[in-house]
Amino acid sequence: MKPGIKFLAVVLLFAGLVLVNYLASSLPARVDLTGQKIYTLSPGTKALLAKIDEPVQLDFYFSRSSNTLSIGLKNYAGRVQEMLGQYVRSAHGKITLNVIDPKPDTPEEEKATAAGVSPQTSPSTGEQFYFGIVAIQAEQQKVIPAFFTDREQFLEYDLSQLVYQAQLLDRRKLGLLSGIPLQPPMDYMAMQSGRLPENQMVIGEWEKTFEIVPVEARADSLPANLDVLAVIHPQNLSKKLQFAIDQFLLSGKPVFLAVDPSSRYFRSRGSQMAMMGGPTPNVSSDLPALFKGWGIVYDPQSVVGDPVEATPVGGISPGSVVRYPIWLSVTKEFLNGTSMPTSQLESMLLVEAGSFSLKDGSELALTPLLESSPQSGTLMGMAINMSQPDELGRQITPSGKKVLAGLIQGKFASAFPDGLPAEPAAKPGAAPDEKTAGAATDAKPDEKKAAVASGAAPAAPPALKTSTGKSTLLLIADTDWLFDDYSVHKLNFLGTTAAEPINDNLYFASNALDFLSGSQDLISIRGKGISLRTFKVVDDMEIKAQQKSQDQLTELEAKLRKVESQLTELEGKKTEGGRLVATPEITKAIEDFRREQVKLRASRREIRKSLREGIAALENRLLILNLLSTPLLVVGAGVWFYYRRRRQPAAS
Repeated sequence: MKPGIKFLAVVLLFAGLVLVNYLASSLPARVDLTGQKIYTLSPGTKALLAKIDEPVQLDFYFSRSSNTLSIGLKNYAGRVQEMLGQYVRSAHGKITLNVIDPKPDTPEEEKATAAGVSPQTSPSTGEQFYFGIVAIQAEQQKVIPAFFTDREQFLEYDLSQLVYQAQLLDRRKLGLLSGIPLQPPMDYMAMQSGRLPENQMVIGEWEKTFEIVPVEARADSLPANLDVLAVIHPQNLSKKLQFAIDQFLLSGKPVFLAVDPSSRYFRSRGSQMAMMGGPTPNVSSDLPALFKGWGIVYDPQSVVGDPVEATPVGGISPGSVVRYPIWLSVTKEFLNGTSMPTSQLESMLLVEAGSFSLKDGSELALTPLLESSPQSGTLMGMAINMSQPDELGRQITPSGKKVLAGLIQGKFASAFPDGLPAEPAAKPGAAPDEKTAGAATDAKPDEKKAAVASGAAPAAPPALKTSTGKSTLLLIADTDWLFDDYSVHKLNFLGTTAAEPINDNLYFASNALDFLSGSQDLISIRGKGISLRTFKVVDDMEIKAQQKSQDQLTELEAKLRKVESQLTELEGKKTEGGRLVATPEITKAIEDFRREQVKLRASRREIRKSLREGIAALENRLLILNLLSTPLLVVGAGVWFYYRRRRQPAAS
């Protein structure tokens, strides 16, 4: 081949490589080879994007031009921008993306601040930078004030939730049916004294996001147009109301349900009422008909006791502390770190909680959110009133982990397969029920005539026998955790009450309802892995090297401590009462110990140095191998192609 042709071939090859890279970056197709598909949008996100009616504008703010940001943060910003690009491509024109660099003292910085993007501070220089996003649809605007790398596994969920919330014009409606006084009723005596009853702080948390619609326990139906339903400590609900709850869940709308085998609140009230000669309230709550129909196993008389999660409380004697095994301090080890409601919580406190499970053979999926330890067991609710904490600990027979709170998802079967339960027949001569009488009285004359002419009441919509799609129930077997007494520490300063969280109970309440109130597409999105991953091989080798050197280091440290102790003792004998009394033997021993001390310290440095050098050498070898692998493959392919061409017979 002539030299000119060879040069032209090299130029064309280089131009071809540039063209291939350009086309590859422009094509919408991507291949995700990561273990947890962190660069692939989930089906839930794709379904959510397909439902966008009006275009959504995403303004992504990142101080890319700042020279003070770490490489890791800039790489994560690139990861966020790449993910946003996938949203744009999958939305097929319904999402537009603006990437904005808000430099200091510019209109872009003012726009970022006005939109609610929070300035962050660089830990190395103290300078401010911006890293957030705003979603805009018509006049509606939602914002993620700041991105953080420790939440990378939920990046897709956060972005999808942002797009979803930007399309919501009204606040979501939360139906609240509560058997405990989270919203205490107005009391005449309290009003006279000027001390108005206060809501529990969890109500304030929910009111930030929802319009709360109260539901009376005596009601026969649920208010219309609820987005999510919270049922807390239900007692003596009518069959019609239970039927309404059943149909609400089966229709695809989520339900938050909190039951309790032993309500500490009602137990304390029971003691007060007993002293006054009143009836003892029922401390447990249950929905036996619904649980049986849905295939949920729950014992309203069993309390979970756990010596591992036992909470320290004050003992009988002053200053003493005992561990109370039925007050569960659930730590991060027993919180689900991959599910949205509990992903970033550290601890929760449950008081005299129960547990639940699914029936054998159930087709529903149970995702535990809070669990007890393997050493936990169950106690009868009646027994805990008459036992001291140490006695309760001895009564616990370990029986494995228990689910204290969890997500139950899938196609539920109706607890009322025969439809709406019939009202009990009225006794002859009995006065008509107020609701029935009111309905008859309020009916218009034309409606009465139509009803009489047809001989039947208007037909109700057909009852659902199974879920129309995927239903979601978040169930927790405790209610006391919702009270301020077990979630915050209140301080009164100059007449102003401030609350300091003592655990993550309030955060869980907020997270759970926010999670449930999203669309079913959002609920289906799961946390993924992270892009900044270490070499597992390097980590394993580092651990092995440390274990190998640890014995030598331990032995050296022991010898060094002994030598230093003896040296200190001899140094103290050099003088006595301010007079020098050191003998030649003592002086020689001191010098010998000092030489040994220097020698041992040098040996310790060498071991640590060799450990660091071994790890660094391994990392360098892997880095060089990673950098050379692609060129070597290209060269190998070229050599193979060259020899293959030479072996082929010349064309005739």
